[in-house]
Amino acid sequence: MVVNHASTLSVEYFIQYLELVIKSRQITLKEAEQYMRDQFFKGNPHLYGESTASRFKQAIKHIEKKENENERN
Repeated sequence: MVVNHASTLSVEYFIQYLELVIKSRQITLKEAEQYMRDQFFKGNPHLYGESTASRFKQAIKHIEKKENENERN
């Protein structure tokens, strides 16, 4: 996937990306998070800027919340 360094990626972008990684690799959110840090961010969480890094973290929190709600139901 090509990423334009000039744009800030959205929370929704990262939610979709993380969910795709989780489903396609059949891994946990924590494993997907590490995969993204290694592969997408190439070990540098601020590679695409502070805003993009922040939105990545927000996406993780969103998925965690969704998973917790699903566990309760």
